[in-house]
Amino acid sequence: MKSIVSLSLLALFLTACSSGPELAPIFNGKDLSGWKTELEACWLVSDGILHAKNDPDQKGDIIVTEKSYRNFIFQMDFRFGEGRIDSGIFLRDSKEQIQIGESGSLKRDMTALPYIPAIKGYPIQVETAKDVLDMTDWNTLKVEVVGSSYTTWLNDKEIMTYESETIIPEGPIGIQVHPKRAMSIDIRNILATELPD
Repeated sequence: MKSIVSLSLLALFLTACSSGPELAPIFNGKDLSGWKTELEACWLVSDGILHAKNDPDQKGDIIVTEKSYRNFIFQMDFRFGEGRIDSGIFLRDSKEQIQIGESGSLKRDMTALPYIPAIKGYPIQVETAKDVLDMTDWNTLKVEVVGSSYTTWLNDKEIMTYESETIIPEGPIGIQVHPKRAMSIDIRNILATELPD
């Protein structure tokens, strides 16, 4: 009996260790508390979902956390809506982005890959995400940022690791609705946790 109990405790311990840091909600599913936006018309919260859509003038917007982060894990669910989706997650500022949807320049889906304005492009162009991306239902995108390195997962599949030469050490996390494009995307379960330096 003792051995069974010991094995059960060991299994629980290993599960806890393997699950990694616990993520906490940074979006309450009711309003935009904890976030800043310059164009509220792009964002609507309903039934726990953040609906992101271009305004009639297609200006686009980036919603950013009020809190700044150094090392962190960020995760969210997204579902493509109408139009040609061009969105992304901004890491600490607007100069480091993980793409969601189609690249405006490459005209193909680059979800879970980095876009770096300083080099005017995508330093990694693997097609790993293509096999796991669901174009009609919910997807889960996770990004781990430690120092100048970040790793992405899409639907629990590791996509890539990138070592950035331009990322700043601290800043907010942002979610983009791209300008000059009629599109919509739904987002839910926005989670994050800080990691030690």
